[in-house]
Amino acid sequence: MSAAQPFWETTPLAEMSRQQWESLCDGCALCCLHKLEDEDSGEVFYTDVHCRYMDTNDCSCTVYQKRQEYVPHCVWLTPQQAHEFHWLPETCAYRLVAEGKPLHDWHPLITGNAESVHAAGISLRGKGVADNLVKEEDWEDHIIWKA
Repeated sequence: MSAAQPFWETTPLAEMSRQQWESLCDGCALCCLHKLEDEDSGEVFYTDVHCRYMDTNDCSCTVYQKRQEYVPHCVWLTPQQAHEFHWLPETCAYRLVAEGKPLHDWHPLITGNAESVHAAGISLRGKGVADNLVKEEDWEDHIIWKA
């Protein structure tokens, strides 16, 4: 008798319940980092500058339900956008599932422990600098990797 496959391996993104969709988020907060896009090449570069509303202790948004009011350009990830997730980190479960790849072994859905993403050193816990402390024209000096 084999164990049932997890929902993220059997349920298409567009058919996931809101709870399933939200549970894919590993809580790393890397999506809260500001990115710069090269206008000529389309390449995306991550900075270590994060949204001022990101709590670096628990990697959560302090204004999550009203984030679009505070940060109008904040991206609200939806299953309908899955084909556009190339800009998300390669570790992101939304991107991995959209690309038909397995979740990493440290993902909370695999470990059953929300702290596993932090223990693996994947999250922004205790890292980065808030965007209200760095001038936008200086963000280029804060590039940490290319997507």
